[in-house]
Amino acid sequence: MNGIDYKHVIELSHERCRKLNIKEDQVFSSKIINEAELQKRFADKRSMILTAAPYMEQLINFVRGHNFFALLTDGEGCILNAIGDEKILSEAFDLKMIPGAFMNEESIGTNAMAIVIKTGEPVQLSGKDHFIKAYHRWTCSGAPIKDHHGNLIGVLDLTGYTEHVHPHTLGMVIAASNAIEEMIRVKEFNNLQDINNKHINTIFNTMPVAIVTSDINGRIKIHNNKAMELLGNKGNQLKAKDMGEIIEEWDRIKKDICQGGNISRGIDIIANKNRFSCRLIANPIYNSVDDDVEIVYVFERIEKEKKERKKNEYQAYYTFDKIIGKDENFLKIVEYAKKISDGKSTILIMGESGTGKEVFAQAIHNFSKRMDGPFLALNCGAIPTQLIESELFGYEEGAYTGAKKGGNIGKFELASGGTIMLDEIGEMPMDMQTKLLRVLQEGIITRIGSAKPISVDVRIIASTNKDLKEEVKLGRFRKDLYYRLNVLPLFLPPLSQRKDDIQLLTDYFMKNIAENLGKKEIEIPEEYLKTMIDYDWPGNIRELENFVELVVCTESIPCGYFGHERYCYEGLYEGIIQSSDMNLDNMEKVHLKKVLKKHNGNITHSAAALGIRRNTLYGKIKKYNIKL
Repeated sequence: MNGIDYKHVIELSHERCRKLNIKEDQVFSSKIINEAELQKRFADKRSMILTAAPYMEQLINFVRGHNFFALLTDGEGCILNAIGDEKILSEAFDLKMIPGAFMNEESIGTNAMAIVIKTGEPVQLSGKDHFIKAYHRWTCSGAPIKDHHGNLIGVLDLTGYTEHVHPHTLGMVIAASNAIEEMIRVKEFNNLQDINNKHINTIFNTMPVAIVTSDINGRIKIHNNKAMELLGNKGNQLKAKDMGEIIEEWDRIKKDICQGGNISRGIDIIANKNRFSCRLIANPIYNSVDDDVEIVYVFERIEKEKKERKKNEYQAYYTFDKIIGKDENFLKIVEYAKKISDGKSTILIMGESGTGKEVFAQAIHNFSKRMDGPFLALNCGAIPTQLIESELFGYEEGAYTGAKKGGNIGKFELASGGTIMLDEIGEMPMDMQTKLLRVLQEGIITRIGSAKPISVDVRIIASTNKDLKEEVKLGRFRKDLYYRLNVLPLFLPPLSQRKDDIQLLTDYFMKNIAENLGKKEIEIPEEYLKTMIDYDWPGNIRELENFVELVVCTESIPCGYFGHERYCYEGLYEGIIQSSDMNLDNMEKVHLKKVLKKHNGNITHSAAALGIRRNTLYGKIKKYNIKL
């Protein structure tokens, strides 16, 4: 606590607790509001809750597995959100540290959140610093969240067992609360009071927050993943040992921190011999135990030019290490694809629908020298014939009725310096095939309505599920274009020829889909897996992925999938349908009981199976008076 006698503040708090007649053996907060009042607070504090959520997740991910939970309260101490490791979070919920419970001094005695509310300063408490005995097992680090007027609007807290007490824990909480404040200021400045989750994620991704802590001399102690992305090398490794290797004017920064405490300013970064500008927020952390001082830094990269951002919209996300397979023949194809990646010659990827043609195209782009350039994919079969030329080559203003003012840039110009994938090339009209041939021969395009030739540096990857040789014979595809495209042919086998990969792909999809949907993984019996391996999978990898998603969503194994449409449900609603009372609340109550029983009362697993948040499930348990 900067400038405040840490021990004296706690002693004063304990004295107030005794005057308030708070008992040391008290277990629950004396103030827990009802569901209606809580919902009103959720509505009033919605912006702060949504803004803080990704930072709370980041905190918990940083300490995952070490038994910590994070709490967000409003300025009065009412808990608004709680997340963390299952074991310790369950203990907290047993003590009714749930949304709606107040953590202020008057309701539950001395704790980090109560001290922050009283003083407006960050603090770390451990063991007997807490007034009530139930909290003696814990160490709590709390930091204020203030609006742009300096008013306290919330508190962020990270709690774990006392054996894990460390000053850098408070540093992380301070960094997160500072970042939340910055995000709130940005949203207020742009009048984004009613922003949705998707927009928050966009802002978060365009304003990455990197957290680093060091000792007073600048020796780096800890850093998060965002710091590795921003300050690390191409392998996302932070090799710097000292802040002087990162911040150009480190000596001046250190002097300002020592003299004035907190700083917030623009700086130049020199990590890995690259120079770029960042906004820096730095705060000293004072450890009352051994008088040690640490510094916590929050880096936010200053936005690039609009032109650069526009280019980054067209990125390839798949790389070869994300291509799953162990089939010997398939692995040879992957190695061949790597060999032909770094060149200018056109690639023709052939294979049935669902075999992963675009995945390979993106991986090839990311394995080439063009990886920093744009990647654009265009499905030639999905664009109306009359629009495909304007999509590929663009048009000038007034080129035709309805043409956009100022004209439009085509995909070839946008992809210049990078790669363009022409998917379903066999569907391209004959007249467009002629114009594409000119691009391949001369590297020149001409916009509709213009006679001005434009040079483009684009690598073309074409793909098709058709037999182009046969299309040439039938007169539906130009022979000269076929040979121009088929310089480096790449054939992707159907899943029916990759039997050894079916279980591997199933496990991969099961893990990722369950995680993305917030549901549990379903174990597929060995006998059923044999049936899956014997199946031909006409929809290939895409069909297998859809099948696994069906299993995860229904939490059942489709008994007759390969002969169609019958499912192995576990009779979850057995007994309800025959009930004479079909009231919706009764149906929900019975369903909740069955799900809770199935998961042995585990709130996290039950909430995941129901597709709702833990807080929502607790609210329903309270509503229906369900005994766990």
